[in-house]
Amino acid sequence: MERNFYWVGLADVPRWLVETPTRASGEAFEEPWLFTDGRVLTDPGSIKSQVSHPGTKRAFVFGGVERTPIVSEVLANVFSALAPGDVQLFPVTLEGEPERYFVVNAAKVVDAIDEARCREVHHDDGDAPGYEGEFNWIYGLRIDPARTGGAQVFRLKRFKVAFVVSEDIKNALEGVGNLGVSFERVTGPHEPR
Repeated sequence: MERNFYWVGLADVPRWLVETPTRASGEAFEEPWLFTDGRVLTDPGSIKSQVSHPGTKRAFVFGGVERTPIVSEVLANVFSALAPGDVQLFPVTLEGEPERYFVVNAAKVVDAIDEARCREVHHDDGDAPGYEGEFNWIYGLRIDPARTGGAQVFRLKRFKVAFVVSEDIKNALEGVGNLGVSFERVTGPHEPR
C-alpha cells in the first residue's frame, strides 16, 4: 500500500497573520529562512513573533514571507509524538497571546520529487547564484513515497518551500482542528481538473 503525503499550505480561511519569528530582543535572525531550510538547528534561544493582523486565531499558521510553521502546544504534541526524529520544536512567544506556541523546524530534507509526474515544473534560470538546480516553482507536485526514507515530516531537496507531512500527521492535525492551513496530496494520481 502506497503511503500518502501532503504539502501543507495556507488555507483560504479567515486567520490571523503572524510575522517572521525574531530573537526575543526583537533582533532578526541572520538567516530569516532559518526555520524553513530543512536542517538540524542549535537552540536559537528565546524567540518571539508578533501578530501583524489579528484575524481569527488558528492552531497552525505560517509566519512571515518565509512561511515558518508555527503551531499551538496541542499540535506541537502531535508532531512530537508522531515525528520525533523529523522535527525540532522551539517555543515562540506570540505577542499578546497567553497560550504556548512552537516553531516547527522540519529537520530532514529528502530527495523525493518525481519530476516526470509533476504537472508543471519551473527550474531556476541561473540568475540567483547558489540556487542552480533548484526549482522556482512546481504545479501539481508529485513525490515518490519510496524515496522518503520513512520520514513523516520533511522539506524537499531543491524545493524547500514545500513543508510535507505524512497522512498520519495530516489526520492527527485535522483531528485537533482550527487549522489555518490546507493539505494538497502530493502522491498518487492527479485529481481530474
